[in-house]
Amino acid sequence: MSLAVDVTEILDHPADQAPAADEFVRAAMQWHFGPETGSPYWLEKAKTLEFDPRKDVHGVADLTLFPNTVNELRDVPVRDLVPRGYGADARPFGVYESGGTTGAPKRVVCMADWMDRWVAFWTEQMAARGCPADTNILAVMPTGPHIYGTVMQHWAQRNRGTLFTVDMDPRWVKKCIAQGRADEAGRYAEHLIGQAEFILRTQEVGVLVATPPLLERISRNDELVDIINEKVQFIQWGGAHMDADTRHLFRTEIFPGAKLQGSYGSTMILCGTVERQGLGEDDCVFDTFAPFVSFSVIDPATGKPVEYGERGQVVMNHVSKGMLLPNNLERDMATRLEAPEGHPGDSVAAIGPVETFEDETVIEGVY
Repeated sequence: MSLAVDVTEILDHPADQAPAADEFVRAAMQWHFGPETGSPYWLEKAKTLEFDPRKDVHGVADLTLFPNTVNELRDVPVRDLVPRGYGADARPFGVYESGGTTGAPKRVVCMADWMDRWVAFWTEQMAARGCPADTNILAVMPTGPHIYGTVMQHWAQRNRGTLFTVDMDPRWVKKCIAQGRADEAGRYAEHLIGQAEFILRTQEVGVLVATPPLLERISRNDELVDIINEKVQFIQWGGAHMDADTRHLFRTEIFPGAKLQGSYGSTMILCGTVERQGLGEDDCVFDTFAPFVSFSVIDPATGKPVEYGERGQVVMNHVSKGMLLPNNLERDMATRLEAPEGHPGDSVAAIGPVETFEDETVIEGVY
């Protein structure tokens, strides 16, 4: 394999010519651990590994050889995360941080080619699920340093709609709750909803993007619910978990006039994925954005996959030209399901947070 040509051709493949996942992972190993193309972080990390990623990683299943290194992203200089193959003057499109649920935030770099690829995927998936184009969007979500806000801006442009935003600081809410100031967290959530209400009352909004905790608060305001049912055709939820009963209630009684569509993702995979199509209305399954992202569902005590239909803890992998984040144990529990043909790993359903993670109490708050 010629590193200069063949590897980049595989990693840069057009959206409609995706290589097999294992072939893609092998190319990514050549890129991320090639002296001329890998990032300073991974080239240095390779010296500590007991295997050679370029020789010993033959596909997605071998990503389990890697240690989970995401906690190091709390301190790594972001310049060390940029692959040298992008050129000496390359700069990230953006630097994004995790929500800080389990302590100090972790940072990832997002290169421009990845943002383009994800937004294209997102736009296509939303259209396939009935999200209208040429429609204004209201996103009550975190903007910087979180990646979700940036994606909303680019999605709205591609979808030919105007984006209205209400910014959210999820870390403040988590801090309030952790310090026993739940009333303050509640007032902040009402403040967010108040700002959204101004926009919904005065502007044409066809798509609402919000987290489940905020949708629950909105559902207590009959007047605001009426406005949403009158104007909004599509509600995209994400950023936190939604149980099946709540989803059913939203879909059938609270927002019956809007299509309800969920997403599941993480900053540590630099993307979110969407609900599988063609299921029963109360079924909610998330597949991955293959070949870049893969999930597995494991028994945290053994590290082995649980049986299909059983619950376990979610492990995520992100493999792209711009970033490598393998074998990341997430703070979520989920039911393991078979992935669609061509998708590596597992699909997941009935997602919910673990109670504690890395000795920290998991607080979702509003995001």
